Amino acid sequence: MALKFKNQPIVAPDFLLPHKGIDYSKWAVVACDQFTSSPDYWQELTSYIEDAPSTYHMILPEAYLETIKKDTISHIQQSMNEYLKDGILQSIGSSFLLIERVTNLNVRRLGLMVAIDLEAYDYKEGSKPLIRTTEKTIVERIPPRVKIREHAPLELSHIMLLVNDRKNRIIERLYEKKATLKKRYDFVLNMMGGHIRGYQIFDTEPIIQEFYDLIEDEHDPILFVVGDGNHSLATAKAHWENVKKELPIEKQIDHPARFAMVEIVNIYDSGLEFEGIHRVLFNAGPDFLIDLFHAVDKDVATWVYTKDLGKEEFFIPRSTAVAYEQIQGFIDHYLEHHKGVTIDYIHGEDELKRICNQHPNAIGIAMPTLAKKDLFPFIQTGKVLPRKSFSMGSATAKRYYLETRRIR
Repeated sequence: MALKFKNQPIVAPDFLLPHKGIDYSKWAVVACDQFTSSPDYWQELTSYIEDAPSTYHMILPEAYLETIKKDTISHIQQSMNEYLKDGILQSIGSSFLLIERVTNLNVRRLGLMVAIDLEAYDYKEGSKPLIRTTEKTIVERIPPRVKIREHAPLELSHIMLLVNDRKNRIIERLYEKKATLKKRYDFVLNMMGGHIRGYQIFDTEPIIQEFYDLIEDEHDPILFVVGDGNHSLATAKAHWENVKKELPIEKQIDHPARFAMVEIVNIYDSGLEFEGIHRVLFNAGPDFLIDLFHAVDKDVATWVYTKDLGKEEFFIPRSTAVAYEQIQGFIDHYLEHHKGVTIDYIHGEDELKRICNQHPNAIGIAMPTLAKKDLFPFIQTGKVLPRKSFSMGSATAKRYYLETRRIR
């Protein structure tokens, strides 16, 4: 199939990278939505970076989201402007970047950094764009993020899109040719993030067409689905919609805010592991587990955890999608009627237990893992999963902020 599109959904961005004198191990930091209940992680990272140039100074870790102030956003924007003015960030030209990531578990994962046209993406339920969301978007979470983006000269990205390439035809074949590509970086990531290498690709048009050729249903085409960073991509979309209102048609075509930088990962990459995202409720009453037990279908065993009870068997629906739908639906209803109760979403069973042991009134729920083969068919139906229904690896395996791009 040789599909063509009126507007190009995939484009080659003009990447900006730090110059060679910058310590890349301090420059790159993990996604801001990780370790949200572990401020000690971010404190340790801050001590390591100190005043060195770093993407840390251009993001807001969500562990601190409740304490956001006006000068916090100003500091982020000031850092971006200073890095541009001082020449710390330099253009490497319009291209793609082939990413080779070896995590701290010694697992290799490949990706391809590109930019996508936000006109080809929509997060509204029921929409069927080329690039589709996988999880329910909480629109209330978008405005605070737009405040950071709307006056920022640059974007960083932890967004990962998934492509349905069962035969490993694109990214894996590019990797086989890595010796012919220009290596742009090669360094150890901080805080047990593993090792990362980036290779630059200038001949991008043939690769773009290869992605189009993977589309199986020309009447209801899906190019990519969002694997990680659903709300970050939704923020980019919301910001573009705001910008677009003020632009004449001719200036909308190539405005930098129209595009978002993403990493494409093959859903069948051997180094990509789906994991369940566990729930921890803080300050929930004794009625919580009792009512939850009666609210879900009881087909297969999982477990819940508290500091006092330890690990207790619990039964949930056999279908992973239904399990997330029923459990998250009950939690949302409970939170709405119990204002002092809060929730966090946790990666890893050990982390779940650690947080519950630190907080005597915490209840942890171990969640199942979505099978890779089920994701694209589920999204093809027009449905979305509840938020935080799957994770592409542990917190330390998440994408690190590294490349940047102008959006103004």
